[in-house]
Amino acid sequence: MKNIFVGNLNFEATEEAVRSMFAEYGAVDRVNIISDRDTGQPRGFGFVEMSSNADADRAIAALNGKEVGGRALNVNEARPKTDRAPRGGNGPRRGNRW
Repeated sequence: MKNIFVGNLNFEATEEAVRSMFAEYGAVDRVNIISDRDTGQPRGFGFVEMSSNADADRAIAALNGKEVGGRALNVNEARPKTDRAPRGGNGPRRGNRW
């Protein structure tokens, strides 16, 4: 299985539209368009999972740089998630005594 990053999406792009675009190259397991957690507005990028690495490679080669909705797509293999420090102010702060 290969996870594909799709960047520079038109903000009106739907998961169905992205799925059909990638389905031309093989079976699509999952599509996830990322939205802002506060506003719910699309952030202009997402991820596509394809079970066949060969199909995923063909999709990446064909769709990277392709203009869709007036924007040139940035399509490549997604980097693995890295552990990041937790965000937010829910924990104790340095120097504070509880």
